Amino acid sequence: MAYKISVIYGDGIGKEIVDQTIKVMNEVGNVFHHTFQFERCDAGTEAVQKYGDPLPDKSLRQCQESGAILLGSLWLDRYPELPQEKRPSYVLSLLRKNLQLTTNLRPISVYKSLADLSPLKNNIIGEGFNILMLRDLSGGMLMSKKYRGIGQYGKEAVDEEYYNEEIIKASSHAAFKFARQRSKKVTSLDKAVILESSKLWREVVQEVSADYRDVTLVNQYIDDAAAQVITNPHNYDVVLTSGMFGDILSDEISALAGTPNLLPSAELNRQGKGLFTPNQIHNKDYSIVGRDIANPIGSILSGAMMLRFAFGLEEESQAIEKAVKRVLNEKYATKDIYLSGSTLIGTSAMGSIISEKIRELGKELA
Repeated sequence: MAYKISVIYGDGIGKEIVDQTIKVMNEVGNVFHHTFQFERCDAGTEAVQKYGDPLPDKSLRQCQESGAILLGSLWLDRYPELPQEKRPSYVLSLLRKNLQLTTNLRPISVYKSLADLSPLKNNIIGEGFNILMLRDLSGGMLMSKKYRGIGQYGKEAVDEEYYNEEIIKASSHAAFKFARQRSKKVTSLDKAVILESSKLWREVVQEVSADYRDVTLVNQYIDDAAAQVITNPHNYDVVLTSGMFGDILSDEISALAGTPNLLPSAELNRQGKGLFTPNQIHNKDYSIVGRDIANPIGSILSGAMMLRFAFGLEEESQAIEKAVKRVLNEKYATKDIYLSGSTLIGTSAMGSIISEKIRELGKELA
């Protein structure tokens, strides 16, 4: 079967890591007899440079007609002199709005072979942790009304935090459904002690939980969670929260894992179609660009998420995840995850070795 995928390389290391994802996914296609049609899409910096628009109509139609979108890297500091809606980074907001992307999934885990890279003490990290951050994309401060102007006291600005019952219900149902496939626990984070939007959030999440009596719901204040996840990360499984809280906390947990460049991310609509990126989408380490040293695994694993959620190809998705685990267990490493005793390799070699492991898995399945 053929699957159509739009590719937005983005900035910096974007093309380097996405090319390895394409390499790996094509190997999956060879093993499982699928065809993945990757079509380059003018969006972000490339589109601003060509057309003065981060997402021209032609590019939007291409994304809407594709089964999924693969995005490499997106710097936030490009063309700061332009109005916000004309900057390359605004492509994220445009894609979220036009494709009705409501849910951001960020799986964050620790590989046992790389546990020494975590800043956590051994007695805390133990055998590692596995947390699924589920962050709402429809409402909240990032997607609500904004204002900047001059008032009585000079310059002023407002970022509204808007939520309604339907938005919260959609994210809540998604969190509980994912929890049923994992350890049957959802921790919902808010600031209901003071924020009206958080009070509504907690009320609606609690109501939705009645439909999932087999899943434990824990309501927790975001500031408490920010501390507790450091001292007891094993206490968290599926974490449900708003866009702003989720954006901050997921970066904290990614840093605790010690291997942020290995982590993927997906932004989905209610049909599973969406945008698939590395967790570190805004990686702006200029020193590694074009040097074949960037770690492509976060992007490659986002390809695995694409196979699972956009195309319903569970076995194929697991093949990528198993291949990555084998490569890491055999101690192949790019510079960012290198430990004593590892074999240091580059970006392209990492993609090739993961592809080789997928071929091995294919022979085992034959």
